[in-house]
Amino acid sequence: MTPVLALGLVVLAPSAQAAEPWQQAIASGLGKAGTEMPGGVYRVGLPRTDLKVTLDGVTLKPTFALGSWLAFRKVGENQAMVMGDLVLTEDEVNPVMARLLEGGVEITALHNHLLRSSPSTLYMHVSGHGEPGKLATTLMGALGASRTPFGAETAAGTPPAGNPSPAPAQATPADQTPNLDTAAIDAALGRKGKLNGGVYAVSVPRAETPKDHGMEVPEAMGSAIAINFQPTGSGKAAITGDFVLTAKEVNPVLAALRQNGIEVTALHNHMLDDEPRLFFMHFWANDNAGTLANGLNEALKHINVAPGG
Repeated sequence: MTPVLALGLVVLAPSAQAAEPWQQAIASGLGKAGTEMPGGVYRVGLPRTDLKVTLDGVTLKPTFALGSWLAFRKVGENQAMVMGDLVLTEDEVNPVMARLLEGGVEITALHNHLLRSSPSTLYMHVSGHGEPGKLATTLMGALGASRTPFGAETAAGTPPAGNPSPAPAQATPADQTPNLDTAAIDAALGRKGKLNGGVYAVSVPRAETPKDHGMEVPEAMGSAIAINFQPTGSGKAAITGDFVLTAKEVNPVLAALRQNGIEVTALHNHMLDDEPRLFFMHFWANDNAGTLANGLNEALKHINVAPGG
């Protein structure tokens, strides 16, 4: 912690206060610190900055569709639950899966989110429960079988197959000020988004908080609808993300998306013991950003979402 001298006394700067012990154990086990989120969630982002993925001529930013993440929540004296989504290339899937299984972490889904992307990426959803530091160490060891760029391969003791990861891409000022009419997007969707690495991200929570294995799954653990806009020039944007749906909402939302020129690219589960049973619908389009925002809003009208704000 950084001392600050004030009126002859040494006080601690608020921004430098230490994380709670269980969070420190996670940061130590993963070799990377996370961020405290609403709902008691400690979330660690692991964007695949080593990958250059293109889709329909668009080079995808890591924060657009290549962001691995792990979200932890304390559930006992020295216990935590973790849920996450790991972005992997095809050759990384089985080595990572083997290490997760050896460490007692469940795989709850494995699937695509995108179509026609090159190289192809797969998304492995995981769930676990146990001592926070041990969970984090297991996850870091598993990711050591991939080229995820945070040094996990060194901690695991065995370098991953293939070429070493290049240095992570550095953000530029242009990445932080995308050429998008974000006010129009906010107005169409009825809530305000946030800028994240050159991508405008909008989160829409459901009205109810879902549960998994009887425990609440807050928005930061992947229970909210995610909508991402990446500018592609001349007022256009590529969009992707996922709608979080109950069974009766699936086909009305699918029809609304298609009627508005938005491609549905995947429909599947992310959890195994969720209540209510939820389905995740992924999508893609590249068109005028305002037009797409209005189309997405038509789909949102069929979902039991929380009031906008």
